[in-house]
Amino acid sequence: MLVEDDDDIAGRLVTGLRPNGFVVDHAPNGEDGVVMGLGEHFDAAILDLGLPKMQGIAVLRKWRTEKCDMPVLILTAQGTWTEKVEGLNAGADDYITKPFHIPEVVARLRALIRRKSGASSVTLNHKGVSLDTAAGKVTASGDAIDLTASEFRLLTYFMHRPGRIVSQSELTERLYALDATAESNTIEVYISRLRRKLGRDFITTVRGLGYRMD
Repeated sequence: MLVEDDDDIAGRLVTGLRPNGFVVDHAPNGEDGVVMGLGEHFDAAILDLGLPKMQGIAVLRKWRTEKCDMPVLILTAQGTWTEKVEGLNAGADDYITKPFHIPEVVARLRALIRRKSGASSVTLNHKGVSLDTAAGKVTASGDAIDLTASEFRLLTYFMHRPGRIVSQSELTERLYALDATAESNTIEVYISRLRRKLGRDFITTVRGLGYRMD
């Protein structure tokens, strides 16, 4: 998720992150950021500190007080080292200084998500399938596999959670922004495509609960 009141900065981040496999939900002020962060599950958050209605530091402290442990990347103004220290002390996981470069934001977000999932490498491996989160490439037994952006996002989510049951609603949230609509069978379609490309047993259906990458 992104909590940023500057429309130009928010637009640049959304435009830059989506082609890199991120679904971005945007809150334009601190109060909305608190509600969104506590009401939904996100892999990570980008949080500006200078927000209307509620300052970014207050948002971050509220999240942490309510046991919201998603990784948080704070945006700080150039030269304001005190903001960085205050943000890190309040529970931020990393920071980036304005003006920023999208590739650096992408790299830092991916590193935070890997750290949260317990993975230290940019490459995730499971049953002969290798997924490079930085290069956006997938191989199976050494052969390149061509995936769409949505298939890649879905597979990345599974690869970070081997052996865990993931519900259909959780997967839908990972693929679509909160204000987007999806057909009821969309997830089944993507799961079917991944099975065709990676093997029928790569992702199993757990009846009544969801899916699992064993």
